[in-house]
This record gives sequence, structure tokens and C-alpha cells, in this order.
Amino acid sequence: MVEYDPLTYPHPSRRMAVFASRGAVATSQPLAAQAGLRILQQGGNAIDAAVATAACLTVVEPTSNGIGSDSFALVWTDGQLHGINSSGPAPANISIQKLKNEGHEEMPRYGWAPVTVPGAPAAWAELSRRFGQMPLSEVLQPAVEYAERGFPLSPVLGSAWNRAALRYSDVLKGEEFESWFDTFTPDGKAPEAGDIWRSPDHARTLASIGETQAESFYRGDIADRIDSFSRVHGGYLRKEDLADFQPQWVQPISIDYRGFEVWEIPPNGQGLVALLALNILKGFDFSVRDSLSTYHRQIEAIKLAFADGRKYITDPDDMSVEVEGLLSEDYAAERRKLIGSRALEPEAGEPPSGDTVYLAAADGDGNMVSFIQSNYMGFGSGLVVPDTGISLQNRGHTFSLDPSHDNSLGPGKRTYHTIIPGFLTRNGEAVGPFGVMGGFMQPQGHVQVVMNTVDFGLNPQAALDAPRWRWVRDKEVSLETQIPDHLAKLLYRRGHDVSWSLGSGGFGRGQIIWKNEKGALVAGSEPRADGLVAAW
Repeated sequence: MVEYDPLTYPHPSRRMAVFASRGAVATSQPLAAQAGLRILQQGGNAIDAAVATAACLTVVEPTSNGIGSDSFALVWTDGQLHGINSSGPAPANISIQKLKNEGHEEMPRYGWAPVTVPGAPAAWAELSRRFGQMPLSEVLQPAVEYAERGFPLSPVLGSAWNRAALRYSDVLKGEEFESWFDTFTPDGKAPEAGDIWRSPDHARTLASIGETQAESFYRGDIADRIDSFSRVHGGYLRKEDLADFQPQWVQPISIDYRGFEVWEIPPNGQGLVALLALNILKGFDFSVRDSLSTYHRQIEAIKLAFADGRKYITDPDDMSVEVEGLLSEDYAAERRKLIGSRALEPEAGEPPSGDTVYLAAADGDGNMVSFIQSNYMGFGSGLVVPDTGISLQNRGHTFSLDPSHDNSLGPGKRTYHTIIPGFLTRNGEAVGPFGVMGGFMQPQGHVQVVMNTVDFGLNPQAALDAPRWRWVRDKEVSLETQIPDHLAKLLYRRGHDVSWSLGSGGFGRGQIIWKNEKGALVAGSEPRADGLVAAW
């Protein structure tokens, strides 16, 4: 373990960390980060800034999230950490048998079957109500303006949009998908980097959510539109499902990792996987980041953690084991014994890829927010509610159609959720928010970012810049090309099935804001995205 304080001393990086005192917002889209900073400068706090940024991201990064998303957040305020779970359940009238009667042997990716109740608008309203300082209508105004006036696509966004349009052109067949193409390929093709994209429907919906504290979305005109669209095309979602939904305030879960408390949202989120892996890893000593023993142990620990996570994580009411037991020191010690010199092949599902947006926000008064929001699988279900701009998520795809599985589909049940906000404290004081988006890469990214900070002393930007690995399935591991070739060869000799991945390659996109011992905010933004730290 390093001898110096990772929160105080700088470390060389391809980009420099950003320092600020009055506030900072870090996310994957510069326009959204600047929208959050605008709200801070208008008198809002970090919670207002986070909500403004999240709403703006539904406009300026629709390839990863939308108004029909779910969201989770960790909020530090007045010396306490609060968790909110705003993931919606499956509709009340869906069932395994109904889907099997339709010929499905597993959960579909697109269409109405995987659509669950969207939780994001309710999260915005609840966060604003409980902790915000500005009216929600004002907080959402930057997002409304970008939707009305349009914005030029950034390079990574343009590439993702093009890939999604090509894929959806192949797989989305049926008139229920026409609104998606009308909204996101208005000229018959995907907009490219530098093109201006507008969505007046999106603007009207966001304005209505702000004016009604999201009541129109769950119990008003927008809910009626969603209900009607679902009924016309044989969907399961109904206005009653929307009306019954409320976000849940939850107690965050944590482990001690070398004197730092690492916090996650409890299940149904997969933050438990990151904690399981870190609990195993803290029993080893790490002195060098880029070494065979470090990579091998990290990969083996995450495989063991996923084996448990994929088996047990679901709606907490349906979990067959207790979180406390999984995070016990005794259990970690038993799992740690399984890590030897050779690559393991634990029983775990094949993690699919996913798309998400993450943001971190902080203000000069000590408030800090770790916020994550996602459709799942890019644009989600491929369904856009006509005349609203609402792209509906496909979170239900992670349900199992095996009735004996903990995460089996059930009416009103919340599924295994990939999106996870993270937070770090030390001695009961906030260090700050962090997150790495990207489907099942997220807990793997959390482990690597935490270890980069705590074990290897990297500042926020350097912790994000560092090359990553990604466990794919069985013994298969994907490496970023920056990882030295000799380490890849050594991992192969340990039994890992090693492959290289060019570009972003599914290695996640993260943001970090730490508070150092002098009270300054130190922030970093992901080099694998179009991201930015907007600071004050």
C-alpha cells in the first residue's frame, strides 16, 4: 500500500485533475455538466445541479438514457449519506406464463415485454422536494432549452447513435417502433457528430414534469399517453402501474476498505458485487498496480463476486440470502481461499453489455451527489411514446423466466439492476462520489477505481485514465491496449483467456469528485467519453 495520502498528493496523468472550491459537476457530456454548473451559479445546491444534469443528459445523450429511465442516487448532506432507489417494477399484469404463451423462452430485449415502470422523473422530483433549493421547473429549464433549440452531437455520442440506428433498423419491425425512428432518425438516418438534433416533444414533456413535480408523468396526461400506447400495441404497462410507483429511500450498504468506507445502494442494484470483490481483495497486499498478481487477484475476486451477485441479487423481498451474510468477514475469507495461481471458472451468467449515464456533483456547502440513470442497452426497448420524446427502458430484460431463480419475472417485482452509484467516506467524513457506467462493467470499474485511489494513490483523473480490464465470461478477460503486452502473456499463462479490445471496448465511463483534507474539490472525468468537469 502506498505511503502517501491519495487525496492530497498529485499523480502524473494524461489530463490534469480539476480543482474547485464552490462547486463541480462531472459527467459524460460537456453541455450537461455546464447545465449543472449553471444551476449552482444561480443559487442551487449540489442536489439541484445533479437533477438538472440528469435531465439534460436525457436530451444530450439519448443513446444511454431518457425520460423513461430508472435512476439511483447517493446524497451526502448535513453529515449523512442517503440512498434513493428509483427503479420501477414490472407491470402488475405480466407473468412468466404469459410470455411463454407468446413463445418466449427468455426475456426479450426489445418491445413491450421488458418495459418496466420508469423511475427517473420520480427521482428528480423526490430529490428536489427533499433536498433541493430551487423549484423543479427552474432546475429542468436547461434541459428544456436544449431540447427546444437543439444541440450539436459530440463525437462519441455520434458514433453510438449511428451504431444504434443501424442495429435498430435490423431488429425493430412493427408499427409500435415507428415513433423511435421518427424521433431519433428524423431525416431517415442517424445524426452525426456536429449535426444539430432537436426534440420539441421532449421539451414539452420535461416542462410538464417540472411544472407538476412529475405528477403528469405518473398520474396525469403523460400517464394516459403511455397507457394508451401500451394498450394499442399489446403492452403490459398501465396507468395504474405508474400511479402506484414511488421512489424508495434506502439505507446504503458499505464495507471498510483499508480505512475507507465504500458505499453502494443495496439490492436490487449490483453494487453488492463491487463490495463482495473488495471485501475479498482487502485480504491481500498490493504494492504495484501494473503487476501480474494485482490483475490476477482482481479478476478472480470479481468473478467470485459476480457468481454470487448473478445468483442472488433481485428485488430484496425475493432474495434468498441476507446482504449482511454475503458481506461478512468470514464469508469473504472463505471466498478468498478459492483464489490460487490459476484462473477459476465460477458459475456465473454471461454478462451482456449496457449503456448508462453517470454524474457526480458537489457544492461549496458540503453537499455531494452520486447519481446514475439508464435506459439499459442504449436507447432501451426501442419504444418511444408518440408526441412525448419518452424512450422507454428495457430493464426487464435482466429477469429470468426460470421460476426457481431468485430473479425470476413477477408482477410488481424489481429486477437485478446494473446501474450503481458509489460513494467514499473516511472516518465518517465525506470523501466524495464516484461511478463507472456501462452495464456489467460497473462493479468491475468500481473495484478498479477504488483500488487506484486507495491502494495506488492516484488522483481522480489518473484513477480514471488508468487502463482497465473487463471480465467477460468464464475465463475470458478483455484488456485495454494500454495494458503492457508482457502482463497479458503472463495472465494467459495463468489460465486466463485474454483478448484485446480497441476503443472504449465496454470498459465503462466514470466520473469522480473527491474532497481533500484542505477542503478543496478534486475532480476527474472519463477520457473514454466526451466528458467534462465543470467547476466553480
